[in-house]
Amino acid sequence: MPAEHHNGVDDDGSERAIRSLGVIGAGTMGSGIAQVAAMAGIEVMLVDQADAWLDQGLKAIADDLDRSVQKERMTGQQRDTILSRITGSTAMADVGDCDLVIEAVNESFATKASVFGAVADVVLPDAIIVSNTSSISITALAGTIPNPGRVAGMHFFNPVQILKLVEVIRGIQTSDATLGRVHALAAAMGKTAIDVTDSPGFVANRLLIPMINEAVFCLAEGVANAGAIDEVMKLGAAHPIGPLALADLIGLDICLDIMETLHSDFGDDKYRPAPLLRQMVSAGRLGRKSGSGFHEYGDQ
Repeated sequence: MPAEHHNGVDDDGSERAIRSLGVIGAGTMGSGIAQVAAMAGIEVMLVDQADAWLDQGLKAIADDLDRSVQKERMTGQQRDTILSRITGSTAMADVGDCDLVIEAVNESFATKASVFGAVADVVLPDAIIVSNTSSISITALAGTIPNPGRVAGMHFFNPVQILKLVEVIRGIQTSDATLGRVHALAAAMGKTAIDVTDSPGFVANRLLIPMINEAVFCLAEGVANAGAIDEVMKLGAAHPIGPLALADLIGLDICLDIMETLHSDFGDDKYRPAPLLRQMVSAGRLGRKSGSGFHEYGDQ
């Protein structure tokens, strides 16, 4: 690597562009990140552990781009060019040459730490490793691999193709060069990066998920039904979507994971997950992705 490219800085002092991106996890968030990056002209390696999950993620990207063509937001040629920038794989080694790798796997420290270790084993020593975690400590994840200064958090929001915010999380070890390149990637992807400290839930989910949890308590206590609770917040607080419908969109299992992280890390019972939320997850009623949550979604 030329000397002027060390630490991700070009010879003119600007942050070196991310030209190749690895994304681990082809679920809703991972496929969305891959799609937006490819739309920004970045070559993407999308990795998942199972062919079926990988195929599902690639299909979701193709379907979304097809809808854009149908609505005349892009041409068929533009769609094909975007798709040509995304390569799918089930082999972690295939992210070895990527400038930056984003993990977008389950919201579990053990799972994410395992992915971090596997990525660190195959990428170059100065490759940046990023977590899309919505609540887990970046400092703790960085501490699981060598050269932790290359680790940061980029918390994207669902749907990635629409929502502009990316919370950028700096761990204790995160270097200035890493943070600069992460900001450059966010800008290239058309996102607005907002720096937040490495605190449980960061900002968005520390505010949002407890509100959802309180809405579940209101439902369980019979204060109002699910539709009424959502309408109150839409009409009275100008929220574009009600808290229970939003929980269904996020996934009730993810909401529960975040509440458990907040409860554990802060040690404060104000973050105690609502028993009904636990019951819904145990019943497999996870929201839109399962077809049923606090609302019914049929075959969606």
